[in-house]
Amino acid sequence: MSLVSRLESLGLVLPDPPTAVAAYVPALLSGPWCFTSGQLPLKDGTLMAVGRVGAEVDPDAAYAACRQCALNAVSVAAWASGGLERLLRVVKVVGFVQSDDNFHGQPQVVNGASDLLESLFESQGRHARSAVGINALPLNAAVEVEVIFEVAR
Repeated sequence: MSLVSRLESLGLVLPDPPTAVAAYVPALLSGPWCFTSGQLPLKDGTLMAVGRVGAEVDPDAAYAACRQCALNAVSVAAWASGGLERLLRVVKVVGFVQSDDNFHGQPQVVNGASDLLESLFESQGRHARSAVGINALPLNAAVEVEVIFEVAR
């Protein structure tokens, strides 16, 4: 099944690639790799979750926001690589969670991105990963996710 078909079967619509909010490119190809810049949980131009997870943001809302970050990463990677079908596999995910001092569930929050990518890419969606708690993110976003994809030449 193609990635387009899997998106449809999952009830997902690939968003337009989000634009950079500072001096960088959203994604960059280097050899067979596509490196995405950190993607915020922007949906229709609005942040889905703002503030610290474990304080202002519920972990379930942060999980959903990480799913949106991953979908945005797929979008910018498809844009940079010349199309969705050129994305072969997910290699690495790094998730940042703006966390309250007493919140330690970063891995469960970043599962939002991992679960989406595995659903979309199936066995080619299994990846190496880091889930990092942090005290602040751009625009006060609750989460940010970057992804490295392998791309067809």
